[in-house]
Amino acid sequence: MGDCTLCGLPTPKPPHASSDIDGEYCCRGCLTVARTIDEQPKDATVDEHFDTGPATADVEGAEAYLDVSGMHCATCEQFLETTATDVAGVRAAEASYTSGMMQVVYDPDQTESAAVAEGVSTYGYDARERTDTSEDDDQQAVGRLLVGGFFGMMTMMWYILFLYPVYLGVGPAGGLVNLSGPAGGYLFANVWVMATVVLGYTGYPLLRGAVVSLRVGHPNMDLLVAVAATTAYVYSTIAMLLGQVDVYFDIAIVVVLAVTIGDYYQERVRRRATSRISAITDERSETARRRTAAGTETIDHSEIDGRDELVVREGEQVPVDGSVVDGTGAVDEALVTGESLPITKGPGDEVIGGGTLVDGGLVVRADEEPTSTADRLVETLWNVQSGVAGPQRLVDRIAAVFVPLVFVLAVLTTAGHLAVGSGTTPALLTGLTVLVVSCPCALGLATPMAVAAGIRDALADGIVITDKGVLETATEIETVAFDKTGTLTTGEMTVRDVVGDEATLAYAAAVEQFATHPVAEAIVAAGDPLDGPVTDFENYPGQGVGATVGNREVLVGGHDLLADRGWTIPSAFEERYRSAPDDTVPSYVGWNGRVQGVVVAGDEFRAEWKSVVDGLTETYRVVVITGDDPGAARMLEEDPAVDEVFAGVPPEAKAAVVERLTATETVAMVGDGSNDAPALAAADVGIAMERGTRLAVDAADVVVTTDSLMPVPSVFETTRGTRRRVRENLGWAFLYNGIAVPLAVAGLLNPLFAAIAMATSSLLVVVNSTRSVN
Repeated sequence: MGDCTLCGLPTPKPPHASSDIDGEYCCRGCLTVARTIDEQPKDATVDEHFDTGPATADVEGAEAYLDVSGMHCATCEQFLETTATDVAGVRAAEASYTSGMMQVVYDPDQTESAAVAEGVSTYGYDARERTDTSEDDDQQAVGRLLVGGFFGMMTMMWYILFLYPVYLGVGPAGGLVNLSGPAGGYLFANVWVMATVVLGYTGYPLLRGAVVSLRVGHPNMDLLVAVAATTAYVYSTIAMLLGQVDVYFDIAIVVVLAVTIGDYYQERVRRRATSRISAITDERSETARRRTAAGTETIDHSEIDGRDELVVREGEQVPVDGSVVDGTGAVDEALVTGESLPITKGPGDEVIGGGTLVDGGLVVRADEEPTSTADRLVETLWNVQSGVAGPQRLVDRIAAVFVPLVFVLAVLTTAGHLAVGSGTTPALLTGLTVLVVSCPCALGLATPMAVAAGIRDALADGIVITDKGVLETATEIETVAFDKTGTLTTGEMTVRDVVGDEATLAYAAAVEQFATHPVAEAIVAAGDPLDGPVTDFENYPGQGVGATVGNREVLVGGHDLLADRGWTIPSAFEERYRSAPDDTVPSYVGWNGRVQGVVVAGDEFRAEWKSVVDGLTETYRVVVITGDDPGAARMLEEDPAVDEVFAGVPPEAKAAVVERLTATETVAMVGDGSNDAPALAAADVGIAMERGTRLAVDAADVVVTTDSLMPVPSVFETTRGTRRRVRENLGWAFLYNGIAVPLAVAGLLNPLFAAIAMATSSLLVVVNSTRSVN
């Protein structure tokens, strides 16, 4: 048995192959994907289809995912990775500020994940294992803002009442208070204490970010903000001690509060975009039941060895990938593969870890190297998502040039004014003015404030935007790819057709009310069971069910169940049974030795799917990617609004399809299942249905909050308006710096007016952003 050339899953014997393309494939879906999307290289491996770039990818050891609060730029990633690898026993680390997580590979004999988290928690970063909560993070941020806002307001009140009248030469001569006397000393002491609290407590994350940027040699916006605020604070402290009355604590406060508010908002947005790669691992069983010579024993999931025989009972998940050695049952693999119908498994059939046994009982022999397809989905999602660059990376690149340039400009300005005969104090104040006026508050607020308006308008349309970056990228979309099961369809089995008299559905419901199969639930929901006793219920795994209803023996199930017992099957019913669509499950219903009717159940398409797809096809190319077999997707292939259909595609190949598509066009992916999560993350824009699994929702950039496809087109309309607003705000921010910085260099602004100009520019950005983006 080899590995699939496209997705890396084990191939059957013989593997799927074709003379027109190189490679061996695990299924016809992978073969179709490889043939349709691109010519397959002869030596291609799964690594070529996925982002296996993280430092942890090729390192052996125990893996852990840590939630890390406090990351907000690429500098944080570099610092935390270096800090983590300094912990004894850690072999590799990869941080991702876009997901707020860190992946570490460590030697379990030397350390454990809790110790790694403790070692990473430094300089204000707080790392926790995924099972921990992080509610305290938000409370602490709110506390910093409340404290800073209170003391900042008190400080500005002192300035407005006592200091600004003196600076501006208005009001009573000498001001309301003699600033050179004891009252003035008391006033300055109060201002200094309150400014110290704002800078030291509220501004701590900014100061920490500045220190971190210096340690890793990567200047960022935090460094510029911190230098501007601390310079104003230190200068004012020295001036106060020397008995001067011109102090600029207000500048430090305005700078810290303006930037902190913007950062707080951005952090809130980022948290909603956080991928908690835990849904599948949370949903899987932490234990397994191993068959031994003495019976069975319960073991931890991590203790499963290759070739272990694992007993799986009805309602339980298959722990790891393997093959059936005993028993028969229906396995629901929708969580992992997206296949809408449970699949009957018997001896010799392969099963995948993460599937749920909905009917029957199995003994599964684990593969030589026990792994779970569900766990591989988590790994694939991490590899894709940690490599996605957010808009902050662009800001960081700008900062790498902008921040040093401002520092150099401030120093040159100070030196230039000294050279032309200005006094030391005026020259220093001019240099400080350059730092303050260049403080990128408007630049920092331009995107998040426009995002606020976009998110507000999206919410009104039943859309939650969890990643602000989508408000830029969605405007460039060329192709919209849909998952089928649970997205274009309802994801729930319903009775589509009943052939026979009125008693057919009633007898079927009477028997199926004791079964646990999805088809049984659909039949019971569609019909009222006959009154009367139902006895001798019998479950035939993979075939159907039977019971005695009143005094009649009733069977409901597939062709083999009734044919093997010699029951008469009229040709009309057999023809209807065999002509049922491929995306349905037909069942014979018979009593007293004869088939009396046929019940056809299947997954229904959403009522609005056609209108939504027809509307999108006017602007975008529409593609459907599904785990269902080609027969189940035939109706979509024949629809003129659907440009291309990829059927029989396993989860890893879904991500490969999207990645190949994104190589030549900008792609939005709409899905709902955990199997869609890697594809949602790989797409330029991932859109998840609200009823989807947690992993799909976390991987997506957009979540539709109603059980309908109707809001999907609004995603693109809202993003176009938001991008326009972002560009307006950024244009103003750069225009402001283009005018204010030269004025500051020329000495035409003082620090106070620089702070006012900075605050005004930020206010204009906020006002512009409050308007509707549509």
